[in-house]
Amino acid sequence: MQRMHLVIDRFNKLDSRLCVRANRTSRFMGVRLFFRLVSRLGDGVFWYTVMLGIVLSHGADGILPALHMALAGLTGTCVYKWLKGKTLRPRPYEVHQDIWLTGKPLDRFSFPSGHTLHAVAFCTVGLFYYPALMPLLLPFTLMVALSRVVLGLHYPSDVLAGAAIGATIAMISIAIV
Repeated sequence: MQRMHLVIDRFNKLDSRLCVRANRTSRFMGVRLFFRLVSRLGDGVFWYTVMLGIVLSHGADGILPALHMALAGLTGTCVYKWLKGKTLRPRPYEVHQDIWLTGKPLDRFSFPSGHTLHAVAFCTVGLFYYPALMPLLLPFTLMVALSRVVLGLHYPSDVLAGAAIGATIAMISIAIV
């Protein structure tokens, strides 16, 4: 049991160190403004625009993919809100003095990253239907995930967990369709 505590302690220290290191880049105004914009677009604006673009460009054939993305997003919201209420993990800037909050939290807790969960779910479902969108969706998804740590809102483990949950939701939903 003590060995497990040592492993968890080492993991938490690494998670914190990586968070602090990524967050230091936000002290540069250009980095901070870029990731704030990415984060804001990741609130849903980018994804709703993609869904609308799919419907407008593909007509009736775009309705199912857009609805699929929306349902994956709705499922993700339910899962991450439930998890945040159960884990109650404080955000990094609340725990570490050397982490500078440079973004706006949408809720109180850190685990998992809802932005990342949704970005991965939307990206995965979107690419299932339209692989040609990869040059647009994949870089944006990665930037959303990175923005959460750079802005001091999440630990890297929150982002990885959000990505894993988002991918799982997307893959289950794809298997059902």
